[in-house]
Amino acid sequence: MLIGIDASRTSTAERTGTEAYATYLIRELIAQTAASPHRLRLYFNQPPPTGLFAHAEHVEQVVMPFPRLWTHVRLAWELHRRPPDWFFTPAHVIPLTYFGPSMATVHDVGYEQFPEAHPLAQRIYLRWSTKHNGRRATVVLADSLATQRDLSDWYAIPAAKIEVVYPGLDFALADGLTRPFPHPLPHPYLLFLSTLQPRKNVVRLVEAFAQVAADIPHHLVLAGKLGWHGEQITAALARQPAAVRERITRLGYVAEADKAALIGGADGLLYPSLYEGFGFPLLEANLCGTPVLASNSSSLPELAGEGAALLVNPTDTAALAQGIRQLVGDESLRQTLIAHGRQNVHRFTWAQAAAKVLKQ
Repeated sequence: MLIGIDASRTSTAERTGTEAYATYLIRELIAQTAASPHRLRLYFNQPPPTGLFAHAEHVEQVVMPFPRLWTHVRLAWELHRRPPDWFFTPAHVIPLTYFGPSMATVHDVGYEQFPEAHPLAQRIYLRWSTKHNGRRATVVLADSLATQRDLSDWYAIPAAKIEVVYPGLDFALADGLTRPFPHPLPHPYLLFLSTLQPRKNVVRLVEAFAQVAADIPHHLVLAGKLGWHGEQITAALARQPAAVRERITRLGYVAEADKAALIGGADGLLYPSLYEGFGFPLLEANLCGTPVLASNSSSLPELAGEGAALLVNPTDTAALAQGIRQLVGDESLRQTLIAHGRQNVHRFTWAQAAAKVLKQ
């Protein structure tokens, strides 16, 4: 069987969760099909970085630069010219004119839950692409049971058409725990690691930290690039008293190679997001032995499993503040969270994800 895969999102310089998902899943698909009758054809809109994917006899890389509408014009033409047996898009949309057997991953519908957190043009595109993938794909892959429910609720996609495939975790991330972080950090610190945007609940997190700052010695480190409506977060920081502001550090985007050192050096990961289709930072902290405080909503309880995170109501600032106090002050709880986290990560491997994709 020839499987065509849209690999266009894998060559992005600053990878976020969607790009990482596509990259790691394709790598594992290459590995698992090496001794099988399957062949893979990877489609790129620009030359991929050297060494991004292993060269293998059963893998063809097709580079097709095109100025605009690459998916619906250039990729579509290639799929018609040399059709695969199956087409898979792990991080994008099925071309409009392609009607062959296909799979598409939909990562979340956060733009429906929190439309104010997304530009209007982005909302229109995401609604269209999700609806299109839901109608056109033979199989829709969802990152979590929470996303499966959302797709059924918001888009009336039949549950039988949606397959839940948990993304995997990059276990090599832990190799970076022994490397120093390249920038000076205040110690001790609590860490938030994600894009700084409203649905990540950063404003309430800052307010909760302000409530407990006088009671704990920790700094708050906000790591992640400023996203849509990031000015709300900047304004929230400016509203805090000087004594609180001086204990909050913004790092900006953190390279993959430096994440483990940053996570491992923290006394806790604070992840009170209002909505996540899948929350990699929770699992990355589990892997690095850092206790986690997370929201009790969307997919996060599902990912935390049996006690791998302290779960709180993300809309209650007082509950967030109390959770921070517990995470910092209860050593027995900390050790329990760390132990459960180390076990929890084994539920999320790229080998399991790729095997499930290949069964479709």
